[in-house]
Amino acid sequence: MVWQDDNPGNFEIFYKRSTNAGATWSGPVRLTWNSSFSRDPFIAADTGSGIHVVWGNDTDGYPNIFYKRSTDSGATWSSPTRLTWGDDCETPIITIDQSGILHVVWQGYYLGNWQILYKRSTNGGTSWSALKPLTWNASGSIYPYIASGSGNQVHVAWCRDDTFMSLYEIYYKRSTDSGQTWEGVNRMTWNTKGSYYPVIDTDTGNGVYMVWHDYMPGQPEIYLKRSTDLGNTFLGLQRLTWNGVASECPAIAADSGSGIHLVWAELRLGNYDIYYKSSTNSGVAWSSPTRLTWNTGRSFVPRIDADSGGGVHVVWRDETSCNYEIYYKNRK
Repeated sequence: MVWQDDNPGNFEIFYKRSTNAGATWSGPVRLTWNSSFSRDPFIAADTGSGIHVVWGNDTDGYPNIFYKRSTDSGATWSSPTRLTWGDDCETPIITIDQSGILHVVWQGYYLGNWQILYKRSTNGGTSWSALKPLTWNASGSIYPYIASGSGNQVHVAWCRDDTFMSLYEIYYKRSTDSGQTWEGVNRMTWNTKGSYYPVIDTDTGNGVYMVWHDYMPGQPEIYLKRSTDLGNTFLGLQRLTWNGVASECPAIAADSGSGIHLVWAELRLGNYDIYYKSSTNSGVAWSSPTRLTWNTGRSFVPRIDADSGGGVHVVWRDETSCNYEIYYKNRK
């Protein structure tokens, strides 16, 4: 687990680990020591003992992307590696494919506008490729998310402002050769209300799952699109919430079978709480929602993952203590 924390006086990146499926956790490990904000961390583990973290830092007066790794399951950490030297580079996301190749995307101010940018490492983070833009748009492209899948495929989703009025649509593209080349852009939504914050995941077969919150009903609700052929085609739009209140910031995870797990933040009774639902048949049908939090403060921005033993793990930020803290719960 990684997060940003301003306990040192400015935001720095911290890390914790559990070696017993979330029953207990280590003490916090500080990963950055900077004179300015370090923020938006993201973590990925490889199939060995490697752990890889990316984040943004604005020591130079504008944010850039940094990376560090542990090769011993988080016991020790490398020095940071700087990945970008741009005007503004934010919100990095990292994933690792079946061949062990690392893939990072972020939004960067490039050639006069926000674009989705990409790098990869074929040697476990020792060195990195040149920057590759995945978009070239006159309107802004932001909030990227990346996931790796079967057959060395890499999948990216993001938002693009097609109206120049901050009414974003969801777009998608993929690579079938571990990021060496990329196919054309596919548009996933067509509405005039705005679609935001896509999150994408893959299962162990041919499934690709994309969720986001969408203002099409008048308030944000959670929607899904899925592919059963590795992203060649996507099935019709599925609406997953019907609450008449704000349902926002979804996150999705596929387990090692046919289970798909979804969490989001929902505004009920004047407060945001975390809700969960699942599918046992690869997203065809879904359970009723389960409420995971009953807090006096806002619970927001959940993240979810599923382990190989059937466990489901959820983290989120919570302001019940009058200050944002990180909370965790699991289903074994």
